[in-house]
Amino acid sequence: MHFLDQAKIFVRSGAGGPGAVSFRREKYVQYGGPDGGNGGKGGDVIFEAVAGLNTLIDFRYAQHFKAMRGIQGMGRDRHGAYGDDLVIQVPVGTQVLADDEERTLLLDLTEVGQSVVFLRGGDGGRGNASYKSSTNRAPRQHGPGWPGEEMYVWLRLKLLADAGLVGMPNAGKSTFINQVSNTKAKVGDYPFTTTRPQLGVVDHKSREFVLADIPGLIAGAAEGVGIGDRFLGHIERCRILIHLIDATQDDPIAAWHIVCDELSEYGAALDEKPQIVALNKGDLLDPELMADIAEQLHAAGAQDVIAISGATGQGVDLVLDRILEALPAKSGIEGAKADGITEDGTWSPI
Repeated sequence: MHFLDQAKIFVRSGAGGPGAVSFRREKYVQYGGPDGGNGGKGGDVIFEAVAGLNTLIDFRYAQHFKAMRGIQGMGRDRHGAYGDDLVIQVPVGTQVLADDEERTLLLDLTEVGQSVVFLRGGDGGRGNASYKSSTNRAPRQHGPGWPGEEMYVWLRLKLLADAGLVGMPNAGKSTFINQVSNTKAKVGDYPFTTTRPQLGVVDHKSREFVLADIPGLIAGAAEGVGIGDRFLGHIERCRILIHLIDATQDDPIAAWHIVCDELSEYGAALDEKPQIVALNKGDLLDPELMADIAEQLHAAGAQDVIAISGATGQGVDLVLDRILEALPAKSGIEGAKADGITEDGTWSPI
């Protein structure tokens, strides 16, 4: 399934049904009077965040969404039926943006099951029976029904992940996420092997969290160089970033500065998020050389530098420990005890 994180669609709520103009016609009833019913209300357009979706690919093939209009009123005081609401299901983390230059945020769906009425259907028109009065015994006016609302909007998906992987191309991000999760990310010895974000669920010390891998950043990504920075939006919601650096490249410190500058240039406070610097590919260099590069990164301003090897798993557990420390304790030992699991991992009914 292809990954698509933005799409432009047209949405329209249903118009209200018109009211009816009718008079009672019945044998032996000389003055039956008006009996035209009201029209039904048009259907609403509703956005709903559902689990199990992580792409907007469905909106590539269907861009127009129109709710059902209300049914017209009829004689014998029969009111028209309401139009069915149109529920548009989107992945959790989807934002609905206005089609203007500023891309104004209209909706932000961040929870499973969150449902919001986006466009309200038009009210139905009044039938002539509702216009009857002591001075207007045979009204012939009726309401045509209120029109629905319509607009073009942009859907933008920002994946919900607890931690995000950043780094330059060939830093080993795909190898790392494959090492710690069941993700089958493509691995190659050429730049930009990853062309779309990847999500992986990591199970570490009886806790689970979601890890996001995005395509590599290079100098000038904020201006569109390489794949650009369009995928950085997927790590805006992350609590912590893992910055992978290829220790075998010519200047690891310059690589660290380049990625940090791109995060700062992008905005959204990405450069202020807690960051773990993982000095990768330690299996290819001597420990002394890895320690020397780590000291240079410390001197350059990196706070937490850990030497790892994504291929062999060396130092990966320490990185995962740091991630757990930055996440809320919602599924650790406290949660395990609540489920009847003791600290040594055995189950107990007490």
